[in-house]
Amino acid sequence: MKNLLYIAVLSVSLWSCGGGGDEPTPPPVNTAPTVPTLTYPTNNLLCIDNVVNFQWSASTDSQGDAITYQIQVAKDNLFAQIAHSLTSTTTSKSITLEKGIAYYWRVKATDSKSAASNYSATFSFYTEGVGVTNHLPFSPVLVSPALNSVQTAATVNLQWTASDVDASDTLTYDVYFGTANPPTVVTSANQSAATLTKTVAASTTYYWKVVVKDGKGGQTIGQVWSFTTD
Repeated sequence: MKNLLYIAVLSVSLWSCGGGGDEPTPPPVNTAPTVPTLTYPTNNLLCIDNVVNFQWSASTDSQGDAITYQIQVAKDNLFAQIAHSLTSTTTSKSITLEKGIAYYWRVKATDSKSAASNYSATFSFYTEGVGVTNHLPFSPVLVSPALNSVQTAATVNLQWTASDVDASDTLTYDVYFGTANPPTVVTSANQSAATLTKTVAASTTYYWKVVVKDGKGGQTIGQVWSFTTD
């Protein structure tokens, strides 16, 4: 009788410790859609019509969720001056823009569970103005040093890129550099290279910007960039 009672108690103990079944399967982790790829208008394009049909490749979602696209069109390449911010469930969107303006655009994808991709690469284009014979250069694009980065060397190589829809234009640059924000001192004028090496002091924040000139009187003032030395 004692043996039977011991076996019964042991069985109850094992059942209590075992949990009585399998652990529930955790829900799948939701992932963001892939980043869209811009297809039209292409980079540095001159658009004759100011009603532009923006197009991009479809993103994919590994969970099969519905995707919505956010398109931003701005008048600067940092998207501080956004002209249009719209959504679309398709891979195109027609937008009426001002004439004679340089624009920058990008797209990101968001699924139905609010997971969003990164923005696409930024493309620039120009809308043709009435009677325009010369187009302003696009805003310069920062290459290095990275914005707000910390530099440890005694010299810093400033680098940027710039472009113009008028392919025959020869671009030159005025570089403003200093510790004032915004910088007011032109440290190099009318240079043709998109790079400039500067000697810097330790523990100092520097600000710089580039003015792009096309040789026909057109010029575009770039954003102010900054870095700090260690």
